[in-house]
Amino acid sequence: MALKRHRLAQQRESRGFTQEALAELMQVDRSTVARWESGKADPRPWMRPRLARALGVTADGLQELLATTATDADPQADRRQYAARHPERSDLETCAVLRADFQDLAGRYDQEPSAGLLAEAGRQLGNVTFLAGEARRGRVQRELRVLQSDTATFMGQLVWDASQRRDHDTAKSFYSQGVSVARHLRDHTLEGHALLRTAYVALYGDRDAATGLSLCLRAAATAADSSQALTGLAMLHAAEAHAMLGEATDCERALANAEEHLGDTEPTDAAAELISPSQFGRLTGACYLSLGQLQRAEQVLAATAASLPDRPKSRAIVLGNLTLAHIRQGEVDTAVLTLGQAITDLEETRGGGGMNIVFGAARELRPWRRQPRVQDVHDRLLALMATT
Repeated sequence: MALKRHRLAQQRESRGFTQEALAELMQVDRSTVARWESGKADPRPWMRPRLARALGVTADGLQELLATTATDADPQADRRQYAARHPERSDLETCAVLRADFQDLAGRYDQEPSAGLLAEAGRQLGNVTFLAGEARRGRVQRELRVLQSDTATFMGQLVWDASQRRDHDTAKSFYSQGVSVARHLRDHTLEGHALLRTAYVALYGDRDAATGLSLCLRAAATAADSSQALTGLAMLHAAEAHAMLGEATDCERALANAEEHLGDTEPTDAAAELISPSQFGRLTGACYLSLGQLQRAEQVLAATAASLPDRPKSRAIVLGNLTLAHIRQGEVDTAVLTLGQAITDLEETRGGGGMNIVFGAARELRPWRRQPRVQDVHDRLLALMATT
């Protein structure tokens, strides 16, 4: 049964808000508001008072608006079942339903533990791969192959994150599948995305900045004629690779290049959804941290963390790096406070990137380990390890 919060949508409209306008006020993505109204997600507890004020209702009134009502049928479920029974008859409507399923799953990545998404993503990848193999040649098969590449690349992302960035080989095998399908389709944006994900393993898993830089530049070159968004994103990570190598001038040049490409991104760009407003700040702050420009890093990272109220997995990474900036400037009290905020996010999401950075920050706090406030955050990290 499909669940919809029709009254929530009606109240939003009665207050004169579009989904985009309410999302901007709440500092979340439009897709988050859409998921609230579809019944696929709930507003976080700390967001509800502000949402109630925006909608002009009490806390109890908001709770009533969040109640879901069932519709008589789920045509999307019927479409999935029909495609499973008659895969050779898959059509563009089938592709649209499967694409919506994938986008819903990908939209949950930054708010839920990756381990909890793996089984569903695996089912989607197996289903799409099967249907693509059985579909008649033409636009339908191409759309399914595009979705296969996207889903394989996302599976690699989930595996790597769920393994706390340890299972490099399995992640790279999924990325390789994404690259292979993309090359068969001659889709440079898909290929560039899978290559860039492979670069992340080199940069943040193997800590091999030279190999990561080479892969980032390959991804940027591959997508140069097809996607400003992906080219800009690849250059952002190339900038961090330069920073890890201590190449400050090249890092600044790559950041400027990335900013130019991201600024030229059109809404119709195939990779536009990969870009978030906070991304440039997150990577720029990490660059300055690697280069030892600690005050610049602190300013950028603090502003970026404040812009991520509804993206705890990304915020944990930013807060982890901000903790490192505080520690390296001798600001222990502030570092401990920031680290505690990062741990709170990790208790909810178990994000692999945030875990790695936070544990690294905890190691740098060892000189102060006998202080009670430092012991407290170490105890929270031990508890987090025990439940991961």
